[in-house]
Amino acid sequence: MAGKIKQIAIYGKGGIGKSTTTSNITASLSVAGFNVMQIGCDPKSDSTNTLRGGHYIPTVLDVMREKSNLQMEDVVFKGFNGAYCVEAGGPPPGVGCAGRGIITAVEALKQLHIFEELKLDFVIFDVLGDVVCGGFAMPIREGVADHVFTVSSADFMAIYAANNLFKGIKKYSNSGGALLGGIIANSINTTYAKEILDDFAAHTKTQIVEYVPRSITVTQSELKGKTTIEAAPDSAQAAIYKNLAGKIANHSESKVPSPLEIGDLRKWAEKWSEEILKIESESIQPTGAHI
Repeated sequence: MAGKIKQIAIYGKGGIGKSTTTSNITASLSVAGFNVMQIGCDPKSDSTNTLRGGHYIPTVLDVMREKSNLQMEDVVFKGFNGAYCVEAGGPPPGVGCAGRGIITAVEALKQLHIFEELKLDFVIFDVLGDVVCGGFAMPIREGVADHVFTVSSADFMAIYAANNLFKGIKKYSNSGGALLGGIIANSINTTYAKEILDDFAAHTKTQIVEYVPRSITVTQSELKGKTTIEAAPDSAQAAIYKNLAGKIANHSESKVPSPLEIGDLRKWAEKWSEEILKIESESIQPTGAHI
């Protein structure tokens, strides 16, 4: 892939499967022949673990606290299939702001001209989506990313976090901020879960990029310290991740979403609470019932 480096930010509520999804996208892009780097922007510093065989790597902030002269080899490590792995890190527990840490780490990488030196095709930022302020908003606010995607399940708190992200994107859109590519629907194993996210996307004027089911293949792979792409490359789940990565690689047009106000979001959620009961009751047919 020649030309401009494509920078993608993937947000999502903690525990929603954001890093799992991001790492499988990175692995898929690498297998497809792209030169890709994943930058973990979560203070837990575990974004790239499955790309690195379950091993943690030194973070940019940890190294900067120990050395005055940061070098690329101190913080950039190769993972599965040659994918580059970086962890921004955070401050010591109880000290400082994790958001500011992300800003410091990304600025350090830019000053070293690492993206250009490695001739990257893609840089994937894995960003905690519970807090869309300060450094966590940097990929959006400062136009670091070209496109933003969010990982969400059909659970209300995941949707709530996605809606807050949409508010941040809308806020910074007038000053050159990154725009929304769409929603990656994760853990979609029921009809109503798909319908909930489809409806949320329609109400916020965005799109579902891919539906990713919950799969035991992912659990087995991560217990081995690997992505699904590495551990089970011929599985149905790997095919879904590869398809998702292809869509992101080819994505070119992002938009400003239309987030819901909190009162409208609550009303929308309450409507779906009642709708789920109807869907579930209709799906349970008495023995011998004819349709």
